[in-house]
Amino acid sequence: MRVLVLGGGAREHALAWRLARDEEVDEVLIAPGNGGTPAVATTIADLPITDPAAVARHAARERYDLVVIGPEAPLAAGVADALAAASVPVFGPSQGAARLESSKAFAKEMLLASGVPTARSAAFGDAEAAIAHARSLERPPVVKADWLAAGKGVVVPDTHEEAADAIRALLDGAPRGARLLLEERLDGREVSVFALVSGSQVAPLAAACDYKRLGDRDSGPNTGGMGGYAPVPWFGSAAVERAAESIFEPIAWRMARDGTPYRGVLYAGLMLTEAGPQVLEFNARFGDPEAQVLLPLLDGSLTEAMRAVAAGDGTGMREAVGMRAGAAAVGVVVAAPGYPDAPLAGGRLGGAEPSGPDDGGPLLCFHAGTRQGGDGYAASGGRVVTFVGIGGTLAEARQIAYRGTAGCTLEGAQRREDIAARELSGEALQVSPAGR
Repeated sequence: MRVLVLGGGAREHALAWRLARDEEVDEVLIAPGNGGTPAVATTIADLPITDPAAVARHAARERYDLVVIGPEAPLAAGVADALAAASVPVFGPSQGAARLESSKAFAKEMLLASGVPTARSAAFGDAEAAIAHARSLERPPVVKADWLAAGKGVVVPDTHEEAADAIRALLDGAPRGARLLLEERLDGREVSVFALVSGSQVAPLAAACDYKRLGDRDSGPNTGGMGGYAPVPWFGSAAVERAAESIFEPIAWRMARDGTPYRGVLYAGLMLTEAGPQVLEFNARFGDPEAQVLLPLLDGSLTEAMRAVAAGDGTGMREAVGMRAGAAAVGVVVAAPGYPDAPLAGGRLGGAEPSGPDDGGPLLCFHAGTRQGGDGYAASGGRVVTFVGIGGTLAEARQIAYRGTAGCTLEGAQRREDIAARELSGEALQVSPAGR
């Protein structure tokens, strides 16, 4: 079986690694990949992955048994639609279904129509009207771009002036006719929950937590994610099942009823408030860095589960894969100097040998912003690599992950030292300052 993975980040390296470990897979290919992915997949460097027609022509010609779409941009462009039309099995939602991520206003409409709890919000296309509304609220709202913003479209301001600045900045760089969402600020603990969805059928996977801020104790700017862990001790399998019943199933049913059936992995960012879980956002793909800690904990055949999702086979989807019991994973991101605003490329990277299909842990290394040259690896983007530790406990997994980062050399590198630390110190019971 030949599988193509679209994307070039650490999430896609992790996907390619996990798929290559399935017995039925003969070859994994990746487009465009990164400096580390040749360790696990054949590189297709010149395929424009946001061009639906080009991807469909290539996939049909190569007769792939499965195409897995990693990042959000190809989904929003309609690549899954083109592949399905070419009769190529594809794991990833259609352009219409991917609006659950690409349009926060659409996601909000679906949540309200499905009766799923979520924060109150209002949409605006005019900056001054949005600022006036923000200033009328007792607490500054969360400001969210209603377009794909590469993980940088959410601002959680502390003051009304910061909210006004965020509104102006986001709309100033927005696509023509775009809107933003001003959302009620929620208090509680945040958690991300993942499920496979095929039409109206849902197979819950697990929960994970990520760390968005650049610095320790959630200081500094928001990033695409500086690390994460799974499973979540205070949000176990029973809570994941309840989320599937109360959130994923109503949304899946509504999407199917409205003619935009969802097929892929769906990720719900939840805030656990005193009134119960409320949905902050949806992602139409595995998260990053969440994928790096979830995928190593999967038992069974991810390839067969994904093919079942693509075929609308709910029974096969549920039976093919599950989460491993008695194991935990912690991922720590090493980022380039200057990240997230102005990452510096070119720094030489050492001690970060990329994981291949024969590498089952306990320490894994997934590459993201890297390139390979004659003298080894160099940084080429903001988040450079993710080290993942796998252990019988969260504490053991954390120790292994940081052992990996300790051996990594990159001048000026940035990393958090507190990934999963609050879980081990009891701080997880404290209240998060705000919803994203």
